[in-house]
Amino acid sequence: MNFDIIVIGSGPGGYVAAIRASQLGKKVAIVEKESLGGICLNWGCIPTKALLKSAQVFNYINHAEDYGIVAGNPKPDFAAIIKRSRGVAEGMSKGVQFLMKKNKITVITGTASLARGKKVVVTDAEGKKAEYAADHIIIATGSRARQLPNLPIDGKKIIGYREAMSLPTQPARMVVVGAGAIGVEFAYFYHSIGTEVTIVEFLEQGLLPREDAEVSKELAKVFTKSGIKVLANTSVEKVDTQGDKCKVTIKNRKDGKEETIECEVVLSSAGISPNTENIGLELLGVETDRGMIKVDEYYRTNVPGIYAIGDVIPTQALAHVASAEGITCVEKISGLHAEPLDYNNIPSCTYCSPEVASVGYTEAAAKEAGYEVKVGKFPFSASGKASASGAKEGFVKVIYDAKYGELLGAHMIGMNVTEMIAEIVVARKLETTGHEVLKAVHPHPTMSEAVMEATAAAYDEVIHL
Repeated sequence: MNFDIIVIGSGPGGYVAAIRASQLGKKVAIVEKESLGGICLNWGCIPTKALLKSAQVFNYINHAEDYGIVAGNPKPDFAAIIKRSRGVAEGMSKGVQFLMKKNKITVITGTASLARGKKVVVTDAEGKKAEYAADHIIIATGSRARQLPNLPIDGKKIIGYREAMSLPTQPARMVVVGAGAIGVEFAYFYHSIGTEVTIVEFLEQGLLPREDAEVSKELAKVFTKSGIKVLANTSVEKVDTQGDKCKVTIKNRKDGKEETIECEVVLSSAGISPNTENIGLELLGVETDRGMIKVDEYYRTNVPGIYAIGDVIPTQALAHVASAEGITCVEKISGLHAEPLDYNNIPSCTYCSPEVASVGYTEAAAKEAGYEVKVGKFPFSASGKASASGAKEGFVKVIYDAKYGELLGAHMIGMNVTEMIAEIVVARKLETTGHEVLKAVHPHPTMSEAVMEATAAAYDEVIHL
């Protein structure tokens, strides 16, 4: 069968690219070896948020008396929490199936590999092969949990994020290796429902090491206060899984001291690896760099007709990035005026509690880039809405260029900040200045007022501090 575009992989990059291509009049096929929606919908973004919501509800009930409500003695039902999460994921995957039918996209089930002459060979579960041709082939095969040499994932005692979402029983103790978004979210979830959690992070900044340093420090303070043990600047030397328990040997990178932690499960959340092996890249001569496919600003590889988007290329490994890349890619293929993405205006969100959201330069990065900056910070402890909600932890921090008022970046930690960050993304896209943000009247009482108040603080006009 011949198509205008074949997309390999149906994650948030692949299925969005396929739908946009169909909207533009292209004959489209999408190849998926597991479930439509890819890792994000089935084992990532969506089901983890369902788990985190259960943890949040449990925390609310446990603190019901703070709101004047007597709620009894609640207990988490681990199996039911996992079941709900899987149900949410299945529902979303069925939604993608509907979208494929609605947009008349041919769904091909199997494992794909590139072949010469702009062809794709798909092998089904029974080993049968079929060949398909297309003018344009988009690789959107995503990524998987990265395996550390001294931390081999066995799926039982040493697990990745996928196993963490479907454990048969709740562990009494867990060690989380890696304090990025995945590690932090699972640490919060398991701790909230009663698991004793220790987070081990190699980098000195600790939790969310890519975020602004003040945000990392604030989150570490909240986590530590809640009872999560946070060990920054610490390496995992080895894990002994021979007995009933895991024995995790860790080493403080500053003083060299070692200690051993016992737990039932070790969660390895030390990043991801792109799924670029065995898909025919070498056969076609597609250039890669350390496993990542090299592309231009419109996601074209060095081989005409072959494109790549999402986690297989060296951009931020985020679902919304993959979707945006897919749309840009197919619009360029279709001859539209496609604007290259601004990767410095991509929002990042972490859905623990308190939530973390950011976009643009950190304060340190802005100074390193040569900007003279104005920095404003507004704590939620001074917010009426936050006080009424019982969520006074955290703050909004904004960074402006002192010379022209350009909004360089924003960093937030607090309740619902993942919903607030889009205001900053749009403002930066529109090249909004600090004074324009300050004079844009924000509704009261809301958490979003903190953006205006932080901006006012940057310009020495803050009212409520």
